[in-house]
Amino acid sequence: MTALAPTQPLTPSEQRIAQHVIKGLDAREIAAATQLKPNTVHSTLRTVRWKLACPERCSLAVVAHRLLDSGQVTAPTPPRPAPDLSPEQISLLKAAAEHTLPRDIALAAGLAPADLRDALDQLHAATGAQDTTELVVLAHSWQLLPAEQAAHATRSGATQGPAPRPPRPARTGPSPSRSRRRRRPPCTRCAC
Repeated sequence: MTALAPTQPLTPSEQRIAQHVIKGLDAREIAAATQLKPNTVHSTLRTVRWKLACPERCSLAVVAHRLLDSGQVTAPTPPRPAPDLSPEQISLLKAAAEHTLPRDIALAAGLAPADLRDALDQLHAATGAQDTTELVVLAHSWQLLPAEQAAHATRSGATQGPAPRPPRPARTGPSPSRSRRRRRPPCTRCAC
């Protein structure tokens, strides 16, 4: 699994929208459920994607994965026990959680792009998920997708503060004295 970029905390209103993403709702459905204008929901989702370091056109499944993986939103209680999945299905699950484009999902899962649709349909059937967003949320509920946040924060230094500056190199020549520095000529337009 690739390391995720550090995320920024969401505001309470962004978290409310994010909870609806976890429920599998798209922007229009979120607008109807929250009685917000669609443009407001789209704008908030754009901000959420930016704060999660998601590309603008990434799928809601990837957004849900980043929300759950970063701890911005908690995974719901699973409605049923986790199914026994093969290592290939787990690999496909991870790829679907991290990538949007079918070709990228197939390559990350080690599948031929032509076989992706059948493999995803089998995975949906095995888990009882209606779509890929629900599949990702269920996988987090079942703890099939390992949390990357703690490991990534340690690797990236996010928990340790900013990296220290490297020391400046020592000067080799004599330091310039004030008398040798060029002075700016006085202003001719005013008395400054």
